[in-house]
Amino acid sequence: MKILGYILLGALAAIAAHLFVIFQAPNVIMNRAMDGASFGATQINQWRHAPRATPTPPNAPPETRGIVRPSTDLAYSICVFDLSKGPVRLRAAPWDDYVSLSLYAANSDNFWKQNDRDAGGKAIEIVLARKGDDTAGAAGIARVESPTAKGIALIRRLAPDAAAFARAEDARKGDICAPL
Repeated sequence: MKILGYILLGALAAIAAHLFVIFQAPNVIMNRAMDGASFGATQINQWRHAPRATPTPPNAPPETRGIVRPSTDLAYSICVFDLSKGPVRLRAAPWDDYVSLSLYAANSDNFWKQNDRDAGGKAIEIVLARKGDDTAGAAGIARVESPTAKGIALIRRLAPDAAAFARAEDARKGDICAPL
């Protein structure tokens, strides 16, 4: 009967450890991603534009790998946002092909996205805020509520060749990630 108690205790410990990992892993992963993408929280509420991803031969060290497996057909821009001091304006400048703006909460949940089709070929522009934040002065710009004060905004633009990537670099000049 004593052995049954040890088995039960071991099973409960395993279940507790499993649940801890499941609920904490997304937060730990996102904290590391946000820290890396913002250079240790020194570049918050501003876009960082990744260089063009290059193909990597099997078993070779990656040449451009800010993210695990970037598509060589996309131009990526990332902004670590912090709403603790108020709302942030996000803008993805118009692009003549596929473009998307996606928002990720501090626990890695994708809580909002929009692409060129949704935007009708215009810039994708929003004010990102916490519930109850004052967004006066942002007339005409859609408001999106973030479930967490910190997170990641990601722009992806289709740029399958060097010429398209050069045009994407030019379009990036019109992107905004800044306090309102």
